[in-house]
Amino acid sequence: MAAGTLFQQINDYANRHNPYPLYAQLLKTPIIREPDGSYVISSYRLVTQLLSDPRISSDARIRGPEDKAARAAASSEFPAGFIRTDPPEHDRLRRMVTRQFGPPHTPDLIDSMKQELATIVNKLLDTLQGRTRLDIVDDYAYPFPVTIICKLLGVPQEDEPRFHEWADAIVMGLDPHPQTSADHPVMDAVEARNQLGHYMAKLILEHQQHPGTDMLSKLTTDQGPDGTLPLGDLISTSVLLLIAGHETTVNLQTNGMLTLLRNPSILEQLRNDPDLAIPLVEELLRFEPPVQFNSQRTVAADITIDGVTIPKGSPIYMMLAAADRDPARFPDPDRFWPERPDNQHLGFGSGIHYCFGAPLARLEVQIALNTLAQRLINPRLVEDPPPYRQSAVLRGPRHLLVDIDGIRPAQGQAHSTPLSKKA
Repeated sequence: MAAGTLFQQINDYANRHNPYPLYAQLLKTPIIREPDGSYVISSYRLVTQLLSDPRISSDARIRGPEDKAARAAASSEFPAGFIRTDPPEHDRLRRMVTRQFGPPHTPDLIDSMKQELATIVNKLLDTLQGRTRLDIVDDYAYPFPVTIICKLLGVPQEDEPRFHEWADAIVMGLDPHPQTSADHPVMDAVEARNQLGHYMAKLILEHQQHPGTDMLSKLTTDQGPDGTLPLGDLISTSVLLLIAGHETTVNLQTNGMLTLLRNPSILEQLRNDPDLAIPLVEELLRFEPPVQFNSQRTVAADITIDGVTIPKGSPIYMMLAAADRDPARFPDPDRFWPERPDNQHLGFGSGIHYCFGAPLARLEVQIALNTLAQRLINPRLVEDPPPYRQSAVLRGPRHLLVDIDGIRPAQGQAHSTPLSKKA
């Protein structure tokens, strides 16, 4: 992609390894109208304001039939997932899913998984004994959350090669200016979502006939205050949970290890003080977030902010990663500082669409980074910057090669399983 507007440059793969100087330029003009009529919002103050504004819709269909996102939504065989809906429909669907994932219906689910998570990451490292070079992505950061979300949902993990391709395509479909390479072609996002939807529909039928203790079984049989999820919504929700349950967590782990290797003194601090993982992950969510910006929000009614009127139907991009490096909100924003006070970052979003899986993601990454810090002997980057994934929205390394002098045996789990202190 040739150089264009700041937003177009942010989406250009050539800048994937370091978009932050572009975000700093973006912050000088916190509201920018793009040539296509969309608006880019970058300051912390405005992003937090709009994330809680009911006039900002998550339903792309209101943009009109000529819009790409609206056409994609209309051509899907299945309803939008609940993150693509607005109240009151969003609230009803989210309540029904939350019953199976956290308080008040299942308050101990995440906490009860601590030991199992630690066991999984230690087993992953055990299988790598004898290696002197690891790919943190393929060997560790990807298989860990995939194992968890498959078990949690009740999806056969041996089907991972099938849904991996679909997930890649759906993720690329989030980008305003998707780019693919000749050696990494990606199928159409709508087709991928439809194929994954049919796969999940078949799986849901099996769970209806032979229910177990997994989330899919519970969602198909639960009779809560809002009733049972209709089949279409159940399919869309299961697609959402499967993809969101691992894609962002892979990036957060990998961005975290890359940041630690670039800051060896902090890696040493973590090795000596495993409890540092709790604030460290919060700072990581601010400093190198897995979701860089919201790509499918629309203005549902004319809205005026800071003297600029954004007309109804306009796509709006809220630049979470820029807002989290806004010097008006975060002193010394380009410094990675785990002990940063008052770290109210936007790494999980804000408002009614605050990340559904945040408690589990926090715990997974705390444990994953702690285990790497404790067990890898003299880890060092092979390539910096590493190659990145194509997506601008879900940004993270495609590979992260690390040379090591060995892997220490796993010790007692008490120090490698901190419990996230945020809800």
